Amino acid sequence: MKDKLFTVILFFLTTISAFAQKNATYPRSEWDYARSILMHTPGEELFDGVIHPYAGLFEYYFDVDAAAQEHKGYIEALKKNGIKVYTVRELLNLVPIEKLRVCAAKVLTYDTTNMPTMSQEKTAEYHQYVIGEMSRADLIRCILFRPKVTLYESDTNTGFKAVYTHSPLMNLYFTRDQSITTPRGHIISQMNSIQRANETEIISLCYEQLGVAPILTITGDGRLEGGDYLRGGNVSYIGCGMRTNLEAIKQIMEADAFGHDTIAVVNDHKWWQMQMHLDTYFNIIDKDLCTLVESRYNAKKGDPEWVTVDLYTRKRGEKEYVLTQKNLSFVDFLKERGFTIIPIKQEDELHYANNFLTIAPRHIMAVGNQSEELQKSLAEHGVKVEWIPLENLIKGYGAAHCMTQVISAVEAR
Repeated sequence: MKDKLFTVILFFLTTISAFAQKNATYPRSEWDYARSILMHTPGEELFDGVIHPYAGLFEYYFDVDAAAQEHKGYIEALKKNGIKVYTVRELLNLVPIEKLRVCAAKVLTYDTTNMPTMSQEKTAEYHQYVIGEMSRADLIRCILFRPKVTLYESDTNTGFKAVYTHSPLMNLYFTRDQSITTPRGHIISQMNSIQRANETEIISLCYEQLGVAPILTITGDGRLEGGDYLRGGNVSYIGCGMRTNLEAIKQIMEADAFGHDTIAVVNDHKWWQMQMHLDTYFNIIDKDLCTLVESRYNAKKGDPEWVTVDLYTRKRGEKEYVLTQKNLSFVDFLKERGFTIIPIKQEDELHYANNFLTIAPRHIMAVGNQSEELQKSLAEHGVKVEWIPLENLIKGYGAAHCMTQVISAVEAR
């Protein structure tokens, strides 16, 4: 009864639809006025990742508690701009508890390989008993930690010995990646890395609580991560490289899910963890202003850093896309579309300067402590920057853009 009352109260506090705000809809451009964003404040599930950062897909060790505080500070900064922030934990708390039990039952594993006398029926009964007794908070812990108990027989105590292991969702705080939001709606990704493969189920649950059904889920050999997608007004920019492949891009085109008549497939020929996604080396501030890391901006044809574009287009009202141009220079393509490009120098790039979040035309949220030169350049171009302290969180190979999924916005005219 107490759990049910808590859910009802939380429902009324948090479940105003992401689209209930006046004129809000799915964003069409990066520079639209952001109205609601999905985020995940990291918790104890981070710890397994930081004790071996590379295995956790992180760059360096960082302080888990300090990271959580930084994330909360970022959320507050967004809220001060009138943006509704939904958090994964908040939305999981709205999931009917029986559905949470089903989810937790899938990920809590008892390995009885070393106990030949233990029947599968008895193990299943015990598993069902434990899941059935769990509180809502413990069910959510179970879902985030994905525990496995390897059991052994013992002649003492309870008759059991055990080894406990986890496969926690340590990268879940990068909520950009598990889906993309196009002008048509939400598309659920299929992650490239095994460490992140199970994050999409959690994000799907969150969308369900927001009352929005994804329009597509990437399947088969398709690989898609949201950091490779940027909305450009009349163009979808989609990176094709280390984390997203052409099969996924074709699935989106065939499903008519991009919501733009022009698709710019940005081909990354240098697979490098520091620039794993399109948004790590390219970003958009306004309809005529963008950034590109200097190594990509200055690259010559044949260099590993050289970026090319394959252009798929269709006539308005038609469904099928046609490859109309291939191997275009990305820099030339951007300039031809009217963009002024601000090059990001390496010292700023390594501090994730390019991975900012645009919340309105020429208004961005970016990692603090960037060079005076970059600060001056942004100011000269009329960009309002809110510098956010994210010194721990960026050690996970991502920053302000990676940690957010803009799910509704008001179109900038």
